[in-house]
Amino acid sequence: MEVAALGVLLPIIISLGAFVMIVYIRKFENMERMSIIEKGLNPDFFKRDRGGNPSPVLRWALLLIGAGLGLLVGYFLDEAYRMDDVAYFSMLMVFGGIGLMLAYIIEEKKASKKEL
Repeated sequence: MEVAALGVLLPIIISLGAFVMIVYIRKFENMERMSIIEKGLNPDFFKRDRGGNPSPVLRWALLLIGAGLGLLVGYFLDEAYRMDDVAYFSMLMVFGGIGLMLAYIIEEKKASKKEL
């Protein structure tokens, strides 16, 4: 198969695969819910709580902010000291870790406020 044909077909195949996967996930969730109802149980008892915990959003936001700052600092180190790829990867890890540490500290402060 030619590279051009593969470049056109690959996004179409991936999109169709994602669509089919979502349809089947919804179908199996519905079948599960129907079997719970048939057994006489309340299906609301088994529902997942979506959106009650904003911590993952905070964690991802600070991780990506840290990664962006790491890439920026890595660029400046590369330009100043000719460190090539070492500056990018090391600063990406350092600032990404700092972002996750800040997310942990913020989550712990929020949890301690709720306990009081």
